[in-house]
Amino acid sequence: MSAIILQKSSPSEVTILSNNFIDHYMPRANGEFVKVYIYLLRILSESEASLNPEEMADTLQCTEKDISRALKYWEKEKLMTLSYTPSGKLGCISLHQPRTSGTQQTKTPKEHPAQEKGLSVSSSRTPAGSRRLTPDRVKELKQNETIVQLLYITEQYLGKTLTPSEMQKVLYFYDEMKMSADLIEYLIEYCVSRNHKSMRYIETVAFAWAQEGITTVEMAKETTSRFRKEYYTILKAMGISNRNPVDTEISYMDTWIKDYAFDTELILEACSRTVLQTGQPSFQYTDKILAGWKSKNVHTLNDVRCLDAEHKKRKLEKSAKKKTDTPKTQNRFNNFHQREYDFEEYEKRLLNQ
Repeated sequence: MSAIILQKSSPSEVTILSNNFIDHYMPRANGEFVKVYIYLLRILSESEASLNPEEMADTLQCTEKDISRALKYWEKEKLMTLSYTPSGKLGCISLHQPRTSGTQQTKTPKEHPAQEKGLSVSSSRTPAGSRRLTPDRVKELKQNETIVQLLYITEQYLGKTLTPSEMQKVLYFYDEMKMSADLIEYLIEYCVSRNHKSMRYIETVAFAWAQEGITTVEMAKETTSRFRKEYYTILKAMGISNRNPVDTEISYMDTWIKDYAFDTELILEACSRTVLQTGQPSFQYTDKILAGWKSKNVHTLNDVRCLDAEHKKRKLEKSAKKKTDTPKTQNRFNNFHQREYDFEEYEKRLLNQ
């Protein structure tokens, strides 16, 4: 495979990782995807850079398919643009500055020619979560009856009085991110229903929704119900019904779906094997199966079948080797020296006595 051209980024001798990326992109991304992104930044910190996917896969100890999935994920997140040759092969990767919020759009390369060459970081661009509204703006917003009601409802959901910092975040959702009061109320309700009352968690979900283009309560409900459907499908495969998933189960399922990036079909296969092996639902046992598949770069049921075939082959080879290595032992009674007797002579002697 021919080398892929990477367009030059910062001429610095260090690799610059935006705080905005760490705060709002990294928590939601698969760990393998983050590795690929940081590695690209490392390459782009050099003057002239080119990338060979095979060498990159070897360096990161993953497959070329993992690299391809990671690139497509970051392109979807609008952190890079992939350009292809006429033959359909990937020819160029161009990185872009992480956005400061889900509603603020980055300027196009035509407006910022320097940005077209890769990643540029400006100290004036701070993460959205760290920006604060001015005291005058806060005072103005708190005179709005809708805001007053929203802050009161938030305190009721969280079961406490909001701190100034927490209040700032709620106001930021409304004023800067342009989330409606109804959407913010549903956001708080959704997070609390999952036993997450931390404003940091609520903020993370808010930015995730913004990145997905969620602007109404209906859109948010559709997204959350889609994940709930996957939860119940997995529970059913475990033989669990007539109840909602608990926090530990949700944590496991989120890991399988989001961190491992496994399809539901693959997760259900692991659940089926769990029940067959243990005779009961065990999320911990299923997690061991899926973690093992993840470490072996399994992504499809066909990969699982190949893995099973290899395991069976090794088992048969081991069994055959054990048989050939075991020495043939004779019966200990056969080792005894057999005496020969003349029974007629022996009988004569007895009679003559």
